[in-house]
Amino acid sequence: MDIKVKRVFEKASKDDGIRILVDRLWPRGMSKKDALLDLWLKDVAPSNELRKWFNHEPEKWEEFKSRYFSELDKKLDLVSKLKKYAGGGTLTLLFSAKETKFNNAIVLKEYLEKEL
Repeated sequence: MDIKVKRVFEKASKDDGIRILVDRLWPRGMSKKDALLDLWLKDVAPSNELRKWFNHEPEKWEEFKSRYFSELDKKLDLVSKLKKYAGGGTLTLLFSAKETKFNNAIVLKEYLEKEL
């Protein structure tokens, strides 16, 4: 089991395994063809309210993680789907934010690794 996190704008690689976009909004300027996705799982992303509140502000990071974990606890069907993909090999969680250290894909990876 290997879970990676990568910006959707980075070049796809054979090492990516299953590529799943985990953002609620489609990446601006990216065509569906160029994304090279296996799946877009927008409902596993943070709620619009949480996403807007957080706004990638590092000082809100710990509270964002806590709130997003609570949301994920209520989306167990989607979490189990992701765990199934991760169990079969490499899973790459794709995100579009410019912020690479403080984003929902990082939190989702941490949540999945705790579950596995």
